[in-house]
Amino acid sequence: MLPFTLEKATDTSGAIAAAAAGGRYIAGGTTLVDLMREEVEHPERLIDINALPLGGIRMEGGDLVIGALSRMSDVAADENVRRLHPLIAESLLEGASPQLRNMASMGGNLLQRVRCPYFRMLDAACNKRDPGSGCAAIDGLNAGHAILGTSDHCVATHPSDVAVALVALDATMSVRGPGGARSFPVEELFLLPGDTPQLEYRLVPGELIGEIRVPAGPYARNARYLKVRDRASYEFALVSAAAALDIADGVIRSARIACGGVGTLPWRMRECEAALVGATPGRPAFEQAAQPATRGARPLHHNRFKVELLPRTIVRALEMAGEVA
Repeated sequence: MLPFTLEKATDTSGAIAAAAAGGRYIAGGTTLVDLMREEVEHPERLIDINALPLGGIRMEGGDLVIGALSRMSDVAADENVRRLHPLIAESLLEGASPQLRNMASMGGNLLQRVRCPYFRMLDAACNKRDPGSGCAAIDGLNAGHAILGTSDHCVATHPSDVAVALVALDATMSVRGPGGARSFPVEELFLLPGDTPQLEYRLVPGELIGEIRVPAGPYARNARYLKVRDRASYEFALVSAAAALDIADGVIRSARIACGGVGTLPWRMRECEAALVGATPGRPAFEQAAQPATRGARPLHHNRFKVELLPRTIVRALEMAGEVA
């Protein structure tokens, strides 16, 4: 690990100014410290933001509001989260071990770096780590990589589980930065790799996530998260699906579906959602709706199985959500 300075922020404005001047925020550090140890990242100045008033979980006008510094474990255990948004609680429990959940913040989870092994191998080509060097994963071991939203410059998947749930639930987020405050959908936080895979998030230098807001919806309680992985213990998703259904009088009135492990960002399945409206819940309707999920997929040599696994995962997640309903 290379030398760095650590400063403890005591107010939000001071933290933003320090970060805008080149500092890096650190909260739980469950990703950043690992990358610093491996010398993948080498910030010279860290800004500890744990003392800032950005925690807490509350209900506001029917919406669930989660402070960005809230720990994953606290959110997963919160009574309102478990009762009103079980999809969020389930995705958090599936996302990490208890030790990591006790440390990791919600904002940090959304901003975690990719888990592509070539990103962490300093002797491998990686456009995220070293723009213009190439992407070793395209012709390498790529079973865990993306089939949606890829480019010739990057095929890494976004690793967050709870981000998939938040995207499915139309969550929004508020941020503060040198230019003031703004809000936007969580889905818009993430950038496709395109020609600039080193740019992963729609944040300007110094911007700090304040809150995540999850709107109330008739589908929110009837939701499940299904994660398919190589092993039963904590592991990143090969394919995951967050599914939520609003069913009334035996008919699906609305649906929300997002998937992980297959895209370079949490992937919203709007075409699949639209196909479910007005349908009778059951495997025939779910299988029909899942067919568009792989449209535009660009499988690699080792991850072609995801083309078949993705719609199957969506179908099973919808069945699970339907059982709740």
